Amino acid sequence: MTATNKQVVLKNYVSGFPKESDFDFKTTTVEFKLPGGSNSVLVKNLYLSCDPYMRIRMGKPDPSTAALAQAYAPGKPIFGYGVSRVIESGHPDYKKGDLLWGIVGWEEYSVITPMTHMHFKIQHTDIPLSYYTGLLGMPGMTAYAGFYEVCSPKEGETVYVSAASGAVGQLVGQFAKMMGCYVVGSAGSTEKVDLLKTKFGFDDAFNYKEEPDLSAALKRCFPTGIDIYFENVGGKMLDAVLLNMNPHGRIAVCGMISQYNLENQEGVHNLSNIIYKRIRIQGFAVFDFYEKYSKFLDFVLPHIKEGKITYVEDVADGLEKGPEALVGLFHGKNVGKQVVVIARE
Repeated sequence: MTATNKQVVLKNYVSGFPKESDFDFKTTTVEFKLPGGSNSVLVKNLYLSCDPYMRIRMGKPDPSTAALAQAYAPGKPIFGYGVSRVIESGHPDYKKGDLLWGIVGWEEYSVITPMTHMHFKIQHTDIPLSYYTGLLGMPGMTAYAGFYEVCSPKEGETVYVSAASGAVGQLVGQFAKMMGCYVVGSAGSTEKVDLLKTKFGFDDAFNYKEEPDLSAALKRCFPTGIDIYFENVGGKMLDAVLLNMNPHGRIAVCGMISQYNLENQEGVHNLSNIIYKRIRIQGFAVFDFYEKYSKFLDFVLPHIKEGKITYVEDVADGLEKGPEALVGLFHGKNVGKQVVVIARE
């Protein structure tokens, strides 16, 4: 048995802000039978995750620059995190009907070889499956590892989160509130700022686009300084934060979305504060912490079921809406976690 398989393809390497026209659709066929002795799995993709790091994969590979993620190949389907159902399996750990989350192609069907810490079998199906693109997937694990493992938070500390209404930021803020911290977030619209204060429980929030002086805005929100900064933005925001950090503050560098589309990245001018204030800045990649995924589930699932964690998704219906949804990330169009629905099952 064969079926058509629509795919989202990158036309060519991207410079500057990605556009919908950088992508194309291709239709191929997929056979619902794996070769004998195959260790692979044929999956039907249900939900796809739009994530800022995907912009890095759209650029031409630069041998002189360290890269965590493999570049996309022009003319080939792009790939990222998704939620899928097993159609056929030659892998001993998966059988037909199983659900999994992990790296798949942006297409209706994918043939994958499941890998440890790249693909995870879904055991808890009483939670919306789309949550495995966010709250229970890579973004949730990123928030958990970055805040608890990298930032070493203590009760009563002051915490600042940039890009705070996004997939990771909204969770970091709620985790910090659970710790008894004072939490402020920034976002790029009035709607998102209201969401932070009314839905996610942040103590305060501001629209960075309306602040002529970011350092003054942070001083207003943190009159006694910042103990922990969860960095998602970089550039001018990081510069302003360094002026407002407390001695022995910690900065977990999760992302720098303000820099991904620039040909020449902005410099940071207030780095001497790292010395004077003994600030610890640590970049991290979520896959370094995936061995703690079961610990994360034990922590987060009870909070979800008790209604103690709120999670907001921005849903685009249909694979044909994928490029628009992905490009929209870099213009702040999404409110909450951006998800593309291929099939609801």
